[in-house]
Amino acid sequence: MTETTQPRRVRLPARYAGIVMPFVLSIIMTFIVSGISTLMNVGLRPEFLSLWPAAWGLSWLVAFPTLLLVTPVARRIVGLLVHPPSAP
Repeated sequence: MTETTQPRRVRLPARYAGIVMPFVLSIIMTFIVSGISTLMNVGLRPEFLSLWPAAWGLSWLVAFPTLLLVTPVARRIVGLLVHPPSAP
């Protein structure tokens, strides 16, 4: 019987979650929003695919540091608006 080995995933320590979460969120959100914005302004033309990456890059450069700054504020606001989780 042969044993199948799966490649080992490299994972960051939990202490980096506060940076990794905004990083991933900013990539996904700016990709979608810049795509929609570029589509609305240019239309579905051949130039769309060449303009979108530049629009995405600029929006990501603004969004990532912004998320790092505003996430703690957003957490506080959410904490004021919702009940804390009940203990098990």
